[in-house]
Amino acid sequence: MVKRSSINLADGRELIYFDESDDQVRATVDQRHLPPRPAPSQLRLDPLTQEWIAVADNRQGRPNLPPTSECPLCPSTPGHFTEIPADGYDVVVFENRFPSFSYATDNAAFGEVDGYPRTRPGVGRCEVVCFTPEHDSSFGSLSEARVGTVLDALTHRTAELSDLPGVEQVFCFENRGVEIGVTLHHPHGQVYAYPYVTPRTSLYLRAARQHQETTGRNLYADVLAAERATGERVIAENAYWTAFVPAAARWPYEIHIAPHRKVADLTELSDVERQAAASLWLGAVRALDGLFGQPMPYIAAWHQAPVRTDRELGYLHLQIFSIRRAPAKLKYLAGSESAMGAFVNDIAPEAAASALRASWQAVTPEAVVQAD
Repeated sequence: MVKRSSINLADGRELIYFDESDDQVRATVDQRHLPPRPAPSQLRLDPLTQEWIAVADNRQGRPNLPPTSECPLCPSTPGHFTEIPADGYDVVVFENRFPSFSYATDNAAFGEVDGYPRTRPGVGRCEVVCFTPEHDSSFGSLSEARVGTVLDALTHRTAELSDLPGVEQVFCFENRGVEIGVTLHHPHGQVYAYPYVTPRTSLYLRAARQHQETTGRNLYADVLAAERATGERVIAENAYWTAFVPAAARWPYEIHIAPHRKVADLTELSDVERQAAASLWLGAVRALDGLFGQPMPYIAAWHQAPVRTDRELGYLHLQIFSIRRAPAKLKYLAGSESAMGAFVNDIAPEAAASALRASWQAVTPEAVVQAD
């Protein structure tokens, strides 16, 4: 059972400890003198795409790859006070000091301002999720029990953030590697509570709605069933989840991990389903790291249904993908991808699945791995 303890940091931001034992007492006070929290960002509507763009100039001041001695995510020490006041932790979540969305000031006016550009306040919330106090560790080095604690934390935050006024979608993710663009080396993830449904999710929902109107079935459920039936791109599975490379993967190495039961978001999983997810999540990250014998840059993204609309069309799944296509080569999003959104994948998904199966078996021999 995970114990939760909430405190406020020196500037009023919330921090929550998720402890794996109930004997922890979290009474440490944040001793820093911090400036006032920044005003919320401004959202501007792009009339050409009908997408909201957040203008958050406060983020220019965030740390950029500081040395270990100045890491803001390590536990505090007498000579170095950080974002975590305690001298140790299991998993901790706190409001981002440099958020893309926030409720930092009076946000009574939620409405849009007409004209050009159309604008609205960037209300919402951005949180940082620290997986471990060990600065030089990684997600793949965590124990399965710790990944379970991370999932408990993400589930709790999804439930809490979904209840905030104006929040339309909750997104849990990890960026890993300087190649991806991380600004802090310490192992951590993030949670974004968006004030709108994101463009990618809107595309998914549009396709899912059309499929349901045509067939009466859920689109992602049908994709998962087709992948499991052929088995060609399935990498690993257990009683509750399947990991596979999608047939139309955009990225050189891309893995979807999906539950066998349709749920809208993390809050709808049972305890046993969450634990089974921890096993495959950890296995996938370790398989990626083992692929070329070096740390793999990746993004791990939990796709959840919107908070208030179209929840019946959604299907919770984890997407993990890397831009590394060979030991010394990256997949750059150049003209076709960046300007046109038209992806070209350099590696056949079937070849990627075969390589990932072999790597997964090597790093996690006990896993149930689909045969070639």
